[in-house]
Amino acid sequence: MRQPFEGFNFSFQVNTKSSQLFERAQRSIPGGVNSPVRAFKSVGGTPIFIKKAEGAYLYDEDGNRYIDYINSWGPMILGHAYRPLVEAIKEKVNDSTSFGAPTELEIKVAELIKAMAPNIDLVRMVNSGTEACMSAIRLARGYTGRNKFIKFEGCYHGHADPFLVKAGSGVATLEIQAVPGVTEGVAIDTLTAPFNDINAVKKLVADNQGEIAAIIIEPVAGNMGCILPGPGFLQTLRDICTQEKIVLIFDEVMTGFRLSPGGAQEKLKIDADLVTFGKVIGGGMPVGAFGGKKEIMGNIAPVGKVYQAGTLSGNPIAMIAGFTLLETLKNTPAIYNELEEKGAYLEKGLHTALKKFGRDYVINRMGSMISVHFSKGPVKNFDDAAACDNQFFNKFFHAMLKSGIYLPPSAFESWFLSNALSYGDLDKTISAAEKAVHTV
Repeated sequence: MRQPFEGFNFSFQVNTKSSQLFERAQRSIPGGVNSPVRAFKSVGGTPIFIKKAEGAYLYDEDGNRYIDYINSWGPMILGHAYRPLVEAIKEKVNDSTSFGAPTELEIKVAELIKAMAPNIDLVRMVNSGTEACMSAIRLARGYTGRNKFIKFEGCYHGHADPFLVKAGSGVATLEIQAVPGVTEGVAIDTLTAPFNDINAVKKLVADNQGEIAAIIIEPVAGNMGCILPGPGFLQTLRDICTQEKIVLIFDEVMTGFRLSPGGAQEKLKIDADLVTFGKVIGGGMPVGAFGGKKEIMGNIAPVGKVYQAGTLSGNPIAMIAGFTLLETLKNTPAIYNELEEKGAYLEKGLHTALKKFGRDYVINRMGSMISVHFSKGPVKNFDDAAACDNQFFNKFFHAMLKSGIYLPPSAFESWFLSNALSYGDLDKTISAAEKAVHTV
């Protein structure tokens, strides 16, 4: 187990510096943050400003240490400051930070993605998950000659205009029902269905016969808390798409290379036509990618006429980070067994801790993605997640934070485990949860 940084005080301190920094940030940055959920607006209070991180721990500007269950929203699957990755970046940066020209490293990353993820013939690198999903929808439209697509309520595919119709994640956290700036024309082409409701999908397809280019879905949702697909749901989507010549897009920005070496496709044994990636493939650097069958990907410029470009796509620093992490995961498949065991241990411990006090709750988990919903019944879609006692979650969040456990500051976000977590860390988390439920 890694040792704490020297010079840090691990008894919880009042977040004086974080408060000062937040006040200062609001004078230069909208809301004081560069991504909305970081503002703690949903849970209340002042966001914590982080100074550094290592392994399973975050260290804030006031000297507090936290066990981290955000892990940069997923990419830090082996923990923060993973030494081989850090050293690879240090060495690569000496060659320059960007070329704007092709490199062999881009090929090696694409080849590695193809070797790990099923049904990928060609890969295009981009700079974010948002860009990957936006490009995948454009490609599906160009390939099919159709304009409409189906997304699922509560699934978040980035902040491109068409995805902000009934989106989860930060949009749900901030209770934004309609996003200003998204035109009516864009919204008309975006069809929405409840997650896990296959009959709603069938009706949309029937009502828009021959007009739907794509169905895009998080195969395991992470932006309304962690929500699993019901039995047969994804396979039926696959069957519908095959029958109706609709492009099935798996948004694996969160699940890709996290749930298994081949992501959700491998884990759930469902084939997608296009897949979008982010998070893990950059090892914490800003990277995205989309890929799929040659028949479809061959329509992207310069081979085809569907235009997509990016000055910093395939950036060498991002590529070496992603390559180092993916190669480690590919060559060490036992990591996924270890993450599954740690996830199961945490889930079991949380059940033991939470059920003592008679409060209604549900735990959803797949592998190293997990979330606690304070709900009487199962949480299978966005409406279920929104109907939970999320005010209690906010109190629970702050109690956990005070105990040194850093959870996502929203009831609508999945927790992410890293393999740097020790069983001692998990035990501390379970004890903190029991204390939190008892005291709030």
